[in-house]
Amino acid sequence: MVDIRWFDDNPSLAPALAAAVADDLRAVLQKEPHAALAVSGGRSPVPVFEALRGEDLDWARVVVTLVDERWVPETDPASNAALVKTHLLQGRAAAARFVPLYTGDGSAREAEGALAAAFNGLPLPFAALILGMGDDGHTASLFPASPNLDAGLAPGGSVADTPPCLAQVGAVAPTERMSMTLPWILHARRVYLQFGGAGKADVFAAALAGPSRQYPVSFVLAQTQTPVTVFAARN
Repeated sequence: MVDIRWFDDNPSLAPALAAAVADDLRAVLQKEPHAALAVSGGRSPVPVFEALRGEDLDWARVVVTLVDERWVPETDPASNAALVKTHLLQGRAAAARFVPLYTGDGSAREAEGALAAAFNGLPLPFAALILGMGDDGHTASLFPASPNLDAGLAPGGSVADTPPCLAQVGAVAPTERMSMTLPWILHARRVYLQFGGAGKADVFAAALAGPSRQYPVSFVLAQTQTPVTVFAARN
């Protein structure tokens, strides 16, 4: 169920991914009153966000949330919410409703219950969900070394018996993070995986070999519940 599309670089990849996501949103909005989109932070999605925000969509009927977040306020440069608001929720897309993961609670763990209530109010399944992949094979904030990784992967779990978001531990500061769990990541009509660079291509190849906690993204690639389209840049 993995469709792999290669591009020369991220600038050529970005408009193609933005167009695919926009088509997914339109398809849901033709049948439903609202559509939900979940996105990731980092540098690679920025040109995707900037292309997507110009798409002719009924953005007032779109709900945007994050796949993961560093446990910092939006005033912090590391905030994924700030990144999304700066690069995606502009122009036409400013009409979309945004559901952040950072709640202001003292810790990510303290916010798990509030986020469960917030996610249960989303128009699910997600019309589209965009993941990234780290050099260590992590996706969302499901890191190989996180002590809460197994709970985040929730083997055999479903959205009915797994919290949508759980506190995780990242590899670099700030290490406290909130991440969607795998069953909720897969609660999407389509998952997109975006990455670029020769080093990550090697990690991706290893992850394709089969599910391994060494490469958490491998669990997304190995499952057969949700179609996954990979947008990969060689450089």
